[in-house]
Amino acid sequence: MSICIFCEIIAGRAEASVVYADDSVVAILDRAPATVGHVLVIPRTHMAGPADADDAVGAAIWRTAQRVSVALRASGLRCDGVWLSLADGEAAGQEVSHLHLHVVPRYPGDGVVVTADWKERSRELLDQDAALIRKALT
Repeated sequence: MSICIFCEIIAGRAEASVVYADDSVVAILDRAPATVGHVLVIPRTHMAGPADADDAVGAAIWRTAQRVSVALRASGLRCDGVWLSLADGEAAGQEVSHLHLHVVPRYPGDGVVVTADWKERSRELLDQDAALIRKALT
């Protein structure tokens, strides 16, 4: 197994600019931010993605992201909105295989671009997709 940079940060063996920490999560500034103030919320326990997280970890990540979002708006950094992003797996763009939620300050002209081939789907196809997902949830 390769060394996980987030585990190294949590263990104090790698540097990070910590904005928040508790028994469940650590929130650090991204060293290659999309915008100034870009924060990563990371569970203290190593896990690859959301499927590995129990409800308590998920709640801790979300609670921290919410608090960081409020803090970003009050910090004096440019922040007209907040974008939350979580990539699950390499195909989704996850670069560090340790669950983490991006909390990114947004403002007009910030240069952050999210692109996709957005195409509207028929209600029939949406209902079929929903049925497949509901079945997988049970």
